[in-house]
This record gives sequence, C-alpha cells and structure tokens, in this order.
Amino acid sequence: MSPAWTIVVVVGAATVALKAAGPLLLGSHQLPAGVLDATRLLAPALLAALVITQAVAGPDGLAVDERSLGLAAAVVALLLRAPMLVVIVAAAATTALARLIL
Repeated sequence: MSPAWTIVVVVGAATVALKAAGPLLLGSHQLPAGVLDATRLLAPALLAALVITQAVAGPDGLAVDERSLGLAAAVVALLLRAPMLVVIVAAAATTALARLIL
C-alpha cells in the first residue's frame, strides 16, 4: 500500500473515531447553541477550502488555468440559482472546453 493510501486510511479511521467519541463522551448532555452553530459551519468551510485549494494551487504556488475557469462557471451558475447538476455540468464543460482550446 502506498503512503498516500495509508494516510487516507488513517485519516478515515480517525474521522470515524472522532464521530463516535462525541455521543459516547457527551451522553445525554446538550451542547450550547453557539457550539452547535459553529460545528454546522465547519463542513462547508472545509469543503470550500478544499475546492479553492484544488482549483488554484499549482506546483509553484497560485495557478490561474482551466480549473479556475471551471470554478468561475460554477460560481456564475450558483449565482443564477441553477440546480446543482447544472452547476457541475457547467463547471466540467467549461473546464473541458478550456483545456481543448488552450
């Protein structure tokens, strides 16, 4: 198994352990409303960070390329309130077209 897959397995196992630890440790206790609100924002923030990192990260730093055009197309589609499937297709098609042309 490659080191990358080892990391994926370890991170996956840690995620499962952390998710199981919450109910086990808290039992019947309720979290404060502020903590619940903060935890609801963690997943979207992490997803946004991963998308941006994958879209503009290059080997030497920032890279504006076909991926950035696809991300821009997705943002435009989201601003137009398009369904998620349309957003994904628009981003993929824009990226593919840009790669074909550039």
